[in-house]
Amino acid sequence: MNQKENTTPAIELNGLTKHFGDFKAVDGLSLTVRSEEIFGLLGPNGSGKTTIINMISGLSKPTSGEATVLGHNILHDTRVVYAALGSVPQETALYEELNAWTNLSIHATLYGVPRSVRDKKITDMLNLVQLYDRRHSRVSTFSGGMKRRLALARALLHDPLLLYLDEPTLGVDVQSRRAIWNYILDLKKKEGKTVLLTTNYLEEANALCDRIAIIDHGKLVALDTPINLKRRYGDTVMEIETTSSVSAQLSERLRTLPGVSEVIQEDKVLKVTMSADELSVTGQLITIVTQEINIKKISQREPNLEEIFLSLTGSGLRD
Repeated sequence: MNQKENTTPAIELNGLTKHFGDFKAVDGLSLTVRSEEIFGLLGPNGSGKTTIINMISGLSKPTSGEATVLGHNILHDTRVVYAALGSVPQETALYEELNAWTNLSIHATLYGVPRSVRDKKITDMLNLVQLYDRRHSRVSTFSGGMKRRLALARALLHDPLLLYLDEPTLGVDVQSRRAIWNYILDLKKKEGKTVLLTTNYLEEANALCDRIAIIDHGKLVALDTPINLKRRYGDTVMEIETTSSVSAQLSERLRTLPGVSEVIQEDKVLKVTMSADELSVTGQLITIVTQEINIKKISQREPNLEEIFLSLTGSGLRD
């Protein structure tokens, strides 16, 4: 069902902090997730993502700060928050020896879905994720992608306004991944849902999220749309293929241009890395090259989210 535009933030965190002994897992985090947006929460292992989600879900009490979900304080209105939140955890936690219909029926009972509409809602959800024909099959016979889709149907059964998806396409094939992406996009466009998404697939975040928050060491290090993150933190790489080898003097001259951070000389190819804010020097760069040598081909590549993520959080392994 399409919902009217809601100005109440879906999630609002103000100075949220969580300590485990001397370890500060979340450090004064403040951010707002707007109603009816797909919001990505990204960060390396150990960055504090799980702790943040546990506090939003009411599973863990903040050391300090405040969190509200759909205007309800997570500590004072926990039951209301539970009812408004649908969750697809990384481990789908389905009843493997029961069939798909029974899995959803149990969930409907737990969440108080009225008996008068229960069968119709289960049918609608199984049709949504294209599993109605397998409603009497045991879940243990399902593929990984089918299990993720059933978990999504289960999370939507009680019509939550906010949906939390933890690695929604983990371990599924390419076809199922694309299908799940389409379901998630439709939840926003057709159903007016708000989706909070955590994922290690940067391509997934880029394809789905209206905005992305990058968390590291419990702190917010970046928050913006995918395209603005690329513009703000990414460097553009220009590759210039020439008809003959490039001199060291030319490479050194290009390094002096504003915004140019790196020039790599590989025989007949120049790879020039420059700030997205300084692309106005592109014409000057090409002019300098053509004064010395003929250009055969020019290509320009925008930064991707993975490069930005690594530049903001580092590439070292985390525990």
